[in-house]
Amino acid sequence: MTLSRYMPKTIHSLTETAFDTVIDVRAPSEFAQDHVPGAINLPVLSDAERAQVGTIYKQDSPFTARKLGAALVARNAAHHLQTALADKPGGWQPLVYCWRGGQRSGSFATILSQIGWRVSVLDGGYKCWRSMVSAELYDTPFPAQVVLLSGGTGTGKTDILHHAATYGAQIIDLEGMAEHRGSVFGATGAQPSQKLFETRLAMAIAALDPARPVLIEAESNRIGSIRLPPAIWEAMRDASVIEITASLADRAAYIAHRYEEIAQDRALLGQILTSLRKYHSEAQIEEWQVMAAHPTQLAQSLIAEHYDPRYACVSRAPSETHRIVMDNLSLDALKDAANRVCTALSMMVPNS
Repeated sequence: MTLSRYMPKTIHSLTETAFDTVIDVRAPSEFAQDHVPGAINLPVLSDAERAQVGTIYKQDSPFTARKLGAALVARNAAHHLQTALADKPGGWQPLVYCWRGGQRSGSFATILSQIGWRVSVLDGGYKCWRSMVSAELYDTPFPAQVVLLSGGTGTGKTDILHHAATYGAQIIDLEGMAEHRGSVFGATGAQPSQKLFETRLAMAIAALDPARPVLIEAESNRIGSIRLPPAIWEAMRDASVIEITASLADRAAYIAHRYEEIAQDRALLGQILTSLRKYHSEAQIEEWQVMAAHPTQLAQSLIAEHYDPRYACVSRAPSETHRIVMDNLSLDALKDAANRVCTALSMMVPNS
């Protein structure tokens, strides 16, 4: 039987096709590194099994490795049929892929097709998907006008960004995709791999309306361990700016509340403050360590002595900036600022 092969034409093709399920049959570690959005992982070889087959292939013989691999694939496929796929109806149409669209996906797709399901294999496998993502991020100019949402630490930029989206603004949330809040206190857990971040970003870029500006929170070219691809970074460097300003006291209170979970973990807080030794004197670090018992006081000192001086080095000239002054940082004030941001966006003339 000749299996049907599918070659996507655009980056959104795999999520907009008539396939009922996209199945990634690679090992769990490969899937965790990156995968087609919306795919489920039904590995035909586990990480340990894949390593075992590979070792036999190199050290013993390809024939022995293929024989063991076939047995393992059959066993794992049987498990998937009796569990994850047990309730699939006769008309179910899956798309299957592995690394290159070769043996692993072909073996599993053959088994599924023998049942009677109309199965397709992604031509080129995950490598096909990855090449499309790379082309979007590294070989193609950014498609829309970028407007940066800027402002010092603690001005509520991320909240304003999300409120603006609910009011109809076109946004890209880089910190959300990178799972990091963009500062030494910004880690929200383990970050995604660079490739998984790029998949998320490529999907967001491909969905943009080029005729409308896109609002992006101002960042450096790194968010934690994640690097921004050149096209979006260049677009951000050339962007117009909407800057949010607020009093130091309001910003400190906002930060103390926003990072409350870190303030309560004194050991973690101490480690983060110690990491600032490369920027500040030992005396300053010790002073902050003492302040750790008073989160708002600590936040105010960090903003004044650490964050604001660094922000001043990269902030834009006044002629390039539209400023929104915050009287406070309450929820209502943040929503009002988001409305004002949307008004400013609507008045901006798209780049020619």
